[in-house]
Amino acid sequence: MKPDEAIVLPEIISKEPLGPVVRSSDMPWFNLVKWMHVAMLNAEDLGVTKANVEQMLTSTNPEIRRLLGAEGKFGEAISMTPDWAYRIVKHVRNYGEAFKRNVGPSSLRKIARGKNDLWTKGGLQYAPPIR
Repeated sequence: MKPDEAIVLPEIISKEPLGPVVRSSDMPWFNLVKWMHVAMLNAEDLGVTKANVEQMLTSTNPEIRRLLGAEGKFGEAISMTPDWAYRIVKHVRNYGEAFKRNVGPSSLRKIARGKNDLWTKGGLQYAPPIR
């Protein structure tokens, strides 16, 4: 079979809440992956993108400032550097950008965002705030 002959079926067969998975015995790695996912979702929800992350460092929005490490000590509380989420957005992108690039309609996989969208856009994705 040639790759272009394969398709991802459009039907939704499940909407169970699946997410990143790691080996159960590696709690430090689990925490890193969990907070990376939370940061990427929060960045998308707050409008922080790879293209504007530098500019957002000077935002007056306290949620954005806490996310990017410009305010507060959340990074320290989870054993990360203050700019941990800033670096994720800068190098990996927010959740929506990463989805679009890796599996979205303009990628080779051409998967619609659907239930993987933010809850504010009709999807099921949401994350706790970073405080």
